[in-house]
Amino acid sequence: MVNNTYNISNIAMLKKQQGVVLVVSLVFLIALTAVAAALMQNTTTDMKMSGASEEKVIADQCAVSAVDEFVFRQITAGSGDNEFEARVETFVGAKNVSGALTSTKPKCFIASASLDLDNNPYMLDLPCPRTFGASSEDQAKCNVLRIEVTRKYGRNNTSTVQVNSGIVQQVKP
Repeated sequence: MVNNTYNISNIAMLKKQQGVVLVVSLVFLIALTAVAAALMQNTTTDMKMSGASEEKVIADQCAVSAVDEFVFRQITAGSGDNEFEARVETFVGAKNVSGALTSTKPKCFIASASLDLDNNPYMLDLPCPRTFGASSEDQAKCNVLRIEVTRKYGRNNTSTVQVNSGIVQQVKP
């Protein structure tokens, strides 16, 4: 037989402890909620950072691709107006070539692109690097050109990627 006798002090103590479990569980629940919220905030920040990194990689690749596309179009133009092999005297210089780089891909919009002579302010005919001739008179002359492509990216297009590419092209005699 079970003894169901309780003294009054035990009953009063049990009634006091019934609220303690509720308070302790609520404190743990609040702590776990705070940890979960902090982890969610960290995940959101990581997602934003990876998205921004992806946009920068796409901008880099679009700018490099634009340089390659412009060189390809100049060399394979077929109309004989290859700016790369024109003599320095007839080279217009600082030519804006943005229109020649229009892309059908909306992610690869190029903000600006230019073609100019690199480090040749006096527009001299320069000897070609790594050209070995029998005499100094037979040395081929070259244009040292620079293609500069700028692409904006990011929120409100506030960031910029700029790619500079150098080309050495032998000029027509």
